[in-house]
Amino acid sequence: IKGLFTDKQQLVTRIQSDRERKKKGDEPILITVQGQSTSELNGQFVHSQIFIDVLLRIKSTPADKDELISRCSTIYKGNESDLKVVREFSKKYSPDKALWWYTRESFLYRILNKALRVQNTDLLFLFRFFIVDLQQQLNNNRCSSPVRLYRGQMMAKDELKVLCNSVDQFISINSFFSTSVDRYVALGFLDPSSDDFGQVLFDIDADPTVTTKPFADITKLSYFSNEKEILFMLGSIFRIVGVRNDNQVWIIKMVLCSDDDHNLKAIFEHMKNEHGGGEKNLLSFGNVLADMGKFDEAEKYYLRLLDQLPPDEPDIARKIEGCGC
Repeated sequence: IKGLFTDKQQLVTRIQSDRERKKKGDEPILITVQGQSTSELNGQFVHSQIFIDVLLRIKSTPADKDELISRCSTIYKGNESDLKVVREFSKKYSPDKALWWYTRESFLYRILNKALRVQNTDLLFLFRFFIVDLQQQLNNNRCSSPVRLYRGQMMAKDELKVLCNSVDQFISINSFFSTSVDRYVALGFLDPSSDDFGQVLFDIDADPTVTTKPFADITKLSYFSNEKEILFMLGSIFRIVGVRNDNQVWIIKMVLCSDDDHNLKAIFEHMKNEHGGGEKNLLSFGNVLADMGKFDEAEKYYLRLLDQLPPDEPDIARKIEGCGC
């Protein structure tokens, strides 16, 4: 028994909340490990951070939101239930409700998290206004003191093996990372009957003074206001400090880190200096994609920039030609 309810609406809300939490526990999370000697892993680790940094510094336009709405309408064509929510988002969305929309069981959460998992550059580019709004709300409501947090996760056994072999390594969570202050609630995400997946409990110490990426108690901002949920910003970095097995549950102990805490600091600084500070444009974004080896995708954004340029902008055109486009 998880609760006793005399109010029908409270019961419905709790069932919806439990179902949504179960989905999150089953949903894979995208983790990049900073390898000790594998340059490919280190490159992935750094580029995942630079990609997010540059993406969120490209100014959004109303046309981006319109294009995202159009894409989502196409994806859910024939599904009137989801299309109704897409139309609602189009008419009623405002930046101060970003977390409310993200935590709602709707197309936004599904499409954004899938785009993050499969690195769908086109969709993430259109989603950047929403991600920036989420970041701003997390910043405005960030935790002010150290906290102990938990997350229950069903994980593919090969991925679990990588984490178990990564003690003292740094990992980047390349999605928004939902946690709970309640260990019992986090354990409720696990399914002991599953033979194909391992049960994982992340046990996290997070100090808001050591990180540049925010995390916040979103209880009052969430669609499900009965949950004590702490949400970490996309791209948060943790260090694995210990792994143990307790009654078929793998306990992975982690601490939250900042860019200054790990031995890739010099590489981060070099790449950030290379891409510069301040607001970014499509040229910067294309360059990041090219650095990641995604040349076809980079070309799309170079061409998109050329289409937007007035004819008297030879300097940027020459820079694009220099990239091989």
